[in-house]
Amino acid sequence: MKIGNVNIDGNLFLAPMAGVTDFAFRSLARSFGASFSYTEMVSSKALVYDNQKTKDLLITSSNEKPVAVQLFGSDPITFEKVLKLQELEKFDIVDLNMGCPAPKIVKNGDGSMLMKNISKAQEIIKTCVRNSTKPITVKMRLGYDKDVSLDFSKMLEDNGASAVCVHGRLREDFYSGHVNLEAIAKVKANLKIPVIGNGDVFDKNSYNAMLETGVDGVMIGRGALGKPYIFAELLGEKVKFDKFSIIEKHVNMLKEKFSEDYLSSYLKKHFLWYLKEETGANKVKIEICKEKDLNKCMIILKEFLKNGI
Repeated sequence: MKIGNVNIDGNLFLAPMAGVTDFAFRSLARSFGASFSYTEMVSSKALVYDNQKTKDLLITSSNEKPVAVQLFGSDPITFEKVLKLQELEKFDIVDLNMGCPAPKIVKNGDGSMLMKNISKAQEIIKTCVRNSTKPITVKMRLGYDKDVSLDFSKMLEDNGASAVCVHGRLREDFYSGHVNLEAIAKVKANLKIPVIGNGDVFDKNSYNAMLETGVDGVMIGRGALGKPYIFAELLGEKVKFDKFSIIEKHVNMLKEKFSEDYLSSYLKKHFLWYLKEETGANKVKIEICKEKDLNKCMIILKEFLKNGI
């Protein structure tokens, strides 16, 4: 598929997930067949203020090409400033988050709150298209508290968006219930630009169900937690791998950029996700949660995953 002037070799996208899809995890997903990936959600305002922790979110890996930066915010002037930053030059696509349901995002008028304020969303997309030579894409939901996805997505297309990704839920649904595939299909049928479907894709059956909506691409979010190899599974590839080796690669890549003190806390959630499908892992999960030393956590994981202890 093609988004603007960017060719993407495949239809599987790794979703941008705040606090989850660090550059090392994205690199693993790409190695297992993900066609495209995004940074974690990045605050446009924090980038303008040169916040170092925010700039750390812009780190990419060598096999992550093409790649997008995902920005959030609700101030068009701030977007205009951030699009001129040198730090964004390495990215092929700029994606705007207009779908995040998190309360701390919504209360500031960002994320899915923009779906209640279509005039502000329109001002933002127009500003970004006008101030960037890169394709501008948008990740959205069906709406905030009612389905406005047809009007909203058409507005985005009319104002220069090169693609949209639709998560098939309202903001008020968060992640409850089932994704609305029919609504995603309607958006796809009414747009000329590429449409990427997102929501509840965890296996081959749900992947095929999403494809039946006619979407150009499929984005995997929660289905990839602890499973960067899900992309190979969806592609029908029989890939042999050692889970501890995957974890070890994830950790070692992050060690090149971040301190072990930081990683000993940050990586715990990843360790638990890696263990979620392992039989008899409850005791190990408790040990991991209690352990403060990263190297000791790795020893615990290795013992369990290699020997089943």
